[in-house]
Amino acid sequence: MAKEAVQEAADIERMLRPRSVAIVGASATRGSLGASLLGNLERNGFAGDIHLINPRRAEIGGHPCLPSVDRLPYGVDVAVLAIPQPAVNEAIRGLATRGVGAAVIFSAGFAEAGPEGQARQREIAEIARAHGMVVEGPNCLGCINYVDRVPLTFVEVDMGPAPARRGPSIGVVSQSGAMMTVLCTTLSSRRLPLSYAISTGNEAASHAEDYVEFLLDDPDTRVIAMIVEQFRHPRRMLAAVERARALGKHVVLLHPGRSSAARESAATHTGALAGDHAVMRLKLGRAGVIFAETLEELGDIAEIAVRCPQLPSPGTAVVGESGAFKALCLDLAEDLGIALPPIGEDDAPALREAMPAFVAVSNPLDLTAQGLVEPDLYCRVLAALFGDDRFSTIVVGLIQGDPVTSGIKIPAVLRAVRECKPAKPVIVAGLDEGAEVPASFIAEMRALGIPYFPSTERVFRAVRRLIEFSSRRFDRATEAPVALELPAHRTVIPEYESKALLGAAGIAFAPGRFAAGVQEAADAARALGYPVALKAQSERLSHKSDAGGVILGIADEQGLREAWERMVADVRRHDPSIVLEGILVEAMGRRGLEMIVGARIDPHWGPVLLAGIGGVTAEVVRDMRLLDADLSEAGILAELDQLKSAALFHGFRGAPALDTAALAALIGRLGRIVRGTPALREIDLNPVVVHPEGQGVVALDALMLAEPRHA
Repeated sequence: MAKEAVQEAADIERMLRPRSVAIVGASATRGSLGASLLGNLERNGFAGDIHLINPRRAEIGGHPCLPSVDRLPYGVDVAVLAIPQPAVNEAIRGLATRGVGAAVIFSAGFAEAGPEGQARQREIAEIARAHGMVVEGPNCLGCINYVDRVPLTFVEVDMGPAPARRGPSIGVVSQSGAMMTVLCTTLSSRRLPLSYAISTGNEAASHAEDYVEFLLDDPDTRVIAMIVEQFRHPRRMLAAVERARALGKHVVLLHPGRSSAARESAATHTGALAGDHAVMRLKLGRAGVIFAETLEELGDIAEIAVRCPQLPSPGTAVVGESGAFKALCLDLAEDLGIALPPIGEDDAPALREAMPAFVAVSNPLDLTAQGLVEPDLYCRVLAALFGDDRFSTIVVGLIQGDPVTSGIKIPAVLRAVRECKPAKPVIVAGLDEGAEVPASFIAEMRALGIPYFPSTERVFRAVRRLIEFSSRRFDRATEAPVALELPAHRTVIPEYESKALLGAAGIAFAPGRFAAGVQEAADAARALGYPVALKAQSERLSHKSDAGGVILGIADEQGLREAWERMVADVRRHDPSIVLEGILVEAMGRRGLEMIVGARIDPHWGPVLLAGIGGVTAEVVRDMRLLDADLSEAGILAELDQLKSAALFHGFRGAPALDTAALAALIGRLGRIVRGTPALREIDLNPVVVHPEGQGVVALDALMLAEPRHA
């Protein structure tokens, strides 16, 4: 017997590529979990050792049964637990003592079932850590290794004959077991090659990130399709996605939860606007994730990404056979933001030569019904488009009709791809879903790397996601972070202290002075010059305007003294428990476009920035962009131009162009500060006034939140 020693680290390969499998709860009852699992292994030719645990039977299907896990030979690779929840923990303890490398737990009733279930799940995690055991689940449907034909699931799997050779494949990682099976069924029905499928369930002792890292090392996996509701190790996931991008692999994610309500309260506008789901999307998008919004999109994007050697990028050409279809495509492309580069009679000579004189050169292209009379037309047109550098992606929309009609058109498309071997993606869509298309044509398209879809709408939506990915900026700022010394006694840092800290770090503010009393305020106003503004200062006044804590345009000393008394009374009336530390006196500045600029350090995903149209209505208007904290100034400028109100920057209706370079520099500086000061939670600059080009920007208000610390 091998030495019975505790492993130092879990080996996920023992679960996903096992040479021996134990079924705890093996059964001969048709439809039971244990029987279905055994049937899967036998049906798909698992060649390793199978050990059955059933204390009431001597054998099942010719396999001897053991009475308990204690009788297992030492060092079985994986045990699958097809037993009720109350028996799981004891079985896990027994498996650990027998050196079993991994366990798959089907049973529910753990962390999702309240405190007692959570305690049971914690015990499983502790056993796994102590013994170096991988645990999939609990509350999962298991996993499927399509490469070595090992289906460790109770859902019936029949992989059919082994392929002669494997090409680039899709790996599936899903927290939901049901969605794993749905997605695998969808992909398999399209004859897409799968490598592995894993349902992670409650993730007691292994997580989605573990399986992504495994798939990155798998030579067969080019695309990882994920359905995940919560990442338990966000920084690991970010690193994995960046590594995937470096390896030329693609991670496609469907993440339910974008409609969940924002946090009930937030001390800053930034905190209210930069919700958790938005931060997750920003960070994963910057790392290289391709997002799907629906299950259908997830399958469609994965198909294009695995079939096409090159992903779609900006510049799409559409070949159609109907004027109405052309108009529909133009509408849909505009709605989705897909650029269809215009072409005409004079700038596309190869295309003009390829077509009859009565067919106009345009994009989308309407070939009319001429292709039925002259099938070679499809070949000539596609060859011309393959050679046109304005187009990176070709979408062919065919009216399929019947097998005879399809038999005229599709072979011509196939011949064009076969002979020209284009580097750019070619995607075929049928306009008439349900038309009878010979299966051999679809199979040949797929063999040539041509994704085939039942509608152009689906093609456009998937292509839009992939174009967005290929257009994404991955460059990062090179400037060093800036560290602030935060006051140890504060969690809310009021405006006057925030401005002192941020001003020293390079953020521009209006001239001002903090005053503890009215005479000090009058002296400050005289030095600054009237008119001035007064702003009440207390760490308990996050939103001063709500309490009457802001008075603008004070013209003289008498007005200042009256404003001081009124402000103190208004704040006391708003909340008698608030004690003002003093009042900030500031010179009134010039008017300009008001922006909100903020920063937040998400405890899971790290620092992010926010920029948008600001002022007191920022949360109503909600015209903003969430930015990564290490985005370069060029990247910041590009993001600002994505705002719905971006025309205001560039001389709208005769107004002067604004100093967006200074705004981008301020945002970049805030990014350096938040990257260098991990004790920060949030920074809110609202408003930031943007002046005409060359005249800079000025932040009028500032609030900072810090993590609780001891002095």
